[in-house]
Parts: sequence; structure tokens; C-alpha cells
Amino acid sequence: MIRIEGIPVIDTPRLRLRGPRFDDYEAYAAFMASDRSRFVGGPLGRWQAWRGFCHVTGHWVHRGFSTFIIADRNTDAALGMCGPWFPEGWPEPEIGWTIWSAENEGKGLAFEAVTAARRFAYDVLGWTTAISMIDHGNDRSAALATRLGAVYETDYTDDTLGTCRIFRHPGPGALA
Repeated sequence: MIRIEGIPVIDTPRLRLRGPRFDDYEAYAAFMASDRSRFVGGPLGRWQAWRGFCHVTGHWVHRGFSTFIIADRNTDAALGMCGPWFPEGWPEPEIGWTIWSAENEGKGLAFEAVTAARRFAYDVLGWTTAISMIDHGNDRSAALATRLGAVYETDYTDDTLGTCRIFRHPGPGALA
């Protein structure tokens, strides 16, 4: 199996942020088939989920960055994704996140992961700002964005995404 070289690994107290691997696909596909994925383009069948998963991998190749797999630091089990993201057509670079199963919500895992991924975007990629685009109705993600210090800025509409809210993250100088 060929691996993409140069994808960093970031360890936090409970998590490891790493590049996607083929064996992460089943957990991703299960998430994308569920109603939990409704705020990130789902639910999707396996074929469309595969395309989305490969979009993440291709983003590493073509942009030099992408979302990381959020893995349990002890077991390496894939729990979700988070990190820098800037697909064609996006208004600005984004910090995005998903936790794939309900059993892993409410434990601060997304906060821990996104804090590390945002620091990577600022310190390594040199970003000076970042947004998070959050669907209306995705109150959990809006609450997380606020907890991360992001502030609602405006609504954004396009033909693919529909209308979502843009939250602006504090710049690198504002973070501890």
C-alpha cells in the first residue's frame, strides 16, 4: 500500500491526529450512511462515501494539507476527522470537524482535536485566519465553534452547500 509522505502526526493528551488510512474507511462510511452526517452532506451510500473519503486524501496531495483522522491515542481507532480544509469553491480556508459516533460526543474530544489542528494551521501552514462553515440546525458544532472562540460572522450560500453560517476563529496571536 502506498502512503502519502509528509502527513504530520499530532499527539494530544488523549488523541492522535494523523493521515487517513484505508482501514479508517469503514468507520467513515458508517458515519456517512447515518443521519449523523446530515450536516456534512450525508447520508450517503458507500460509493459516494468512498468519493468523499478519497477527497480528503486527495486534498493532502493537491493542497499539502487536509483534515486529519482523529484517532484514540491508545488504540488508534478512528473517531472522526478535523483540521484545515479548503476545497475548490470554498470562500476561505476552513477548520472543520466531525465526530463519527454519538458515543464519542460530549467528552471534549472535538475541542481537544480542533484546538491542536487549528494551531497546526496557524503555526505550520501560516494561516492568519480561519473560518468554520456550520449548517443551520447544527447547534452542537455552533456551540463548539463558540467554545473555541469563534464568532458568528455571516451566512454563506452557494449551489452545493445551500446556506450555512460562517464562524470566524480568533487569529494566531489571540490564542494562548
